[in-house]
Amino acid sequence: MVDDSWGVTPPRGGLRIRTNDSLEERAAARAKARAEREGQRAAIMTDRMEARAANRLRETAAREAERAARRESEMAAAARDPHAAAAKRHRTSGRKDVVREQRDTRGYTTVVDEGRIRELAKRGASLSGLASAFGVSQDEIAAILAQATEE
Repeated sequence: MVDDSWGVTPPRGGLRIRTNDSLEERAAARAKARAEREGQRAAIMTDRMEARAANRLRETAAREAERAARRESEMAAAARDPHAAAAKRHRTSGRKDVVREQRDTRGYTTVVDEGRIRELAKRGASLSGLASAFGVSQDEIAAILAQATEE
């Protein structure tokens, strides 16, 4: 209040310290204080960045350890029960609850369609390939193809 009565308002940071220093000395003191604050801020920022980098490294190592443990447990489970492991395996599409099994196709019969054999032969299928695909001898395939040329 006394300062107001003199026509001077006190600065917002508190009361101004009155000194007999010259303008240059006060400017130098302000510059020195500013440099000290800047150094402190830089040190704090450096400490913060180093702490963050160390934290990231710890988190990365923890995630990798979790992945390794998960892989080991999955491999152990797969060794115990391959069907259960296959059912849990991550797939991009298709049914996830069905384990693919190799079917026993020995009892299946292949229909020997002569028109289909001729079409496949036109596309370049070999006699041996057609014979093994349809389960017949190469002589029978040759006879079927010979009938096509006669007609």
